[in-house]
Amino acid sequence: MKIKQSGFREYDARWLYPNDIDLEGIEELGKGLGTQVIKKTNKTNPRIIVGHDYRSYSEEVKSALKKGLLSTGCSIEDIGLSLTPTVYFAQFKLNSDAVAMVTASHNENGWTGVKMGIEKGLTHAPEEMNELKEITLNKKFLSGKGSDKDIKDFQKIYIEDLIKKNKLNKKIKAVVACGNGTAGIFAPETLKRIGCEVIELDCKLDFTFPKYNPNPEDLKMLNAISKCVKENKADIGFGFDGDGDRVGVIDDKGNEIFSDKIGLLIARNLSGKHKKSKFIVDVKSTGLYLKDNILLKNGCKTIYWKTGHSHIKRKVNREKALAGFEKSGHFFFNKPIGYGYDDGINSAIQICHLLNAENKKMSSIINDLPKTFQSPTMAPYCKDEEKYKVVEKIVKQVEEIKNKSIKIDNQLIKEILTVNGVRFVLEDGSWGLIRASSNKPSLVVVTESTTSDQRKKKIFEFIDDLLQKTGKIGKYDQKI
Repeated sequence: MKIKQSGFREYDARWLYPNDIDLEGIEELGKGLGTQVIKKTNKTNPRIIVGHDYRSYSEEVKSALKKGLLSTGCSIEDIGLSLTPTVYFAQFKLNSDAVAMVTASHNENGWTGVKMGIEKGLTHAPEEMNELKEITLNKKFLSGKGSDKDIKDFQKIYIEDLIKKNKLNKKIKAVVACGNGTAGIFAPETLKRIGCEVIELDCKLDFTFPKYNPNPEDLKMLNAISKCVKENKADIGFGFDGDGDRVGVIDDKGNEIFSDKIGLLIARNLSGKHKKSKFIVDVKSTGLYLKDNILLKNGCKTIYWKTGHSHIKRKVNREKALAGFEKSGHFFFNKPIGYGYDDGINSAIQICHLLNAENKKMSSIINDLPKTFQSPTMAPYCKDEEKYKVVEKIVKQVEEIKNKSIKIDNQLIKEILTVNGVRFVLEDGSWGLIRASSNKPSLVVVTESTTSDQRKKKIFEFIDDLLQKTGKIGKYDQKI
């Protein structure tokens, strides 16, 4: 049996399959999760919604997971091929005790994993992941007799729920790109039925992902959407990730709009109706939220928090925030707009409402925001067992640089945020971030300048220099 310890990540579980985990290991994970759910809910036969994404091996992984869950006494309700938000929605709709979605999200082929949750609308946080790891690796399993039933046509129920309150008054021409991932059977239909004219791009399911990974932060995917938007004179382009909980956006001129800025536009749009609301954004997000005139005028407050869908979701829940936005494209809409979880299609619908309300082109709406120069999310390789130590060291170095008043591109560091890695802010509001990735053996680097493209690059060079000197850094996935 194989089950590598490092696969238990901060808020989900991911392994290279079958190298780091085999079917027997997956079954053990199912036993661990089943035991955890029974203990948490105090029920002998808790009901668990299970779904899987479209990878060649996802169904066999799901079968092994279910075998483990059944052996503990869980009652499984299998909704079949799904997006992660479809599984989250099913927990509310079917009032179940927990969820388990077999997906490796946007990770390359060869990866598998499980996104799990017990409390409605929330996914496992680090404490729950550690507890699950402890139960699984030490085989502290309960045993019981479970049951397994298939829920037919749940895809339709999920799509109908998204459509019913979201009809548009005007035709929006949208490129819908799914990178041949699971969103291909959900996103085009939903957007067509709310009133969009949809141009499909790589929406046919193909688990070999022949063009690129379904990942809206991947420049290859964004470039393909951009080209398609320009060729078709579309109003907007949407790119969905492998399990449909994220969306990337391209404007009518073919330019990528980073999700944190889309979040700011949506927050502005919502703040008029929902005054004094709170918004949660992750540490990779633009600094514009804090000084935004419209949000301030409407008495809204923005809190920067740890990156990761589980962290932002919990913070939105805890703070009773109206919405949360992550730079990676996870958006969370709380009541009365949503159930609090991340759903890429619902996010795309909210963007369509923004276009519907504004009566302007997307490129013109985005131009209303102050201009900043942002880097993409860059990930230099760093071993799982070393990445947190490297970040710890960098935090100390950055604090020392601030204390000694050493300048970066002629600017002093005026503020340091350490809720997740280190985000340092310069005098003009430009900033840089270094943190450990939660789900891959890598670090995460992001920079933004309020002043110039040159400063954005200088901040990156400063960070890269610190990282290279550690001797623990490999190749970047992409670089500016």
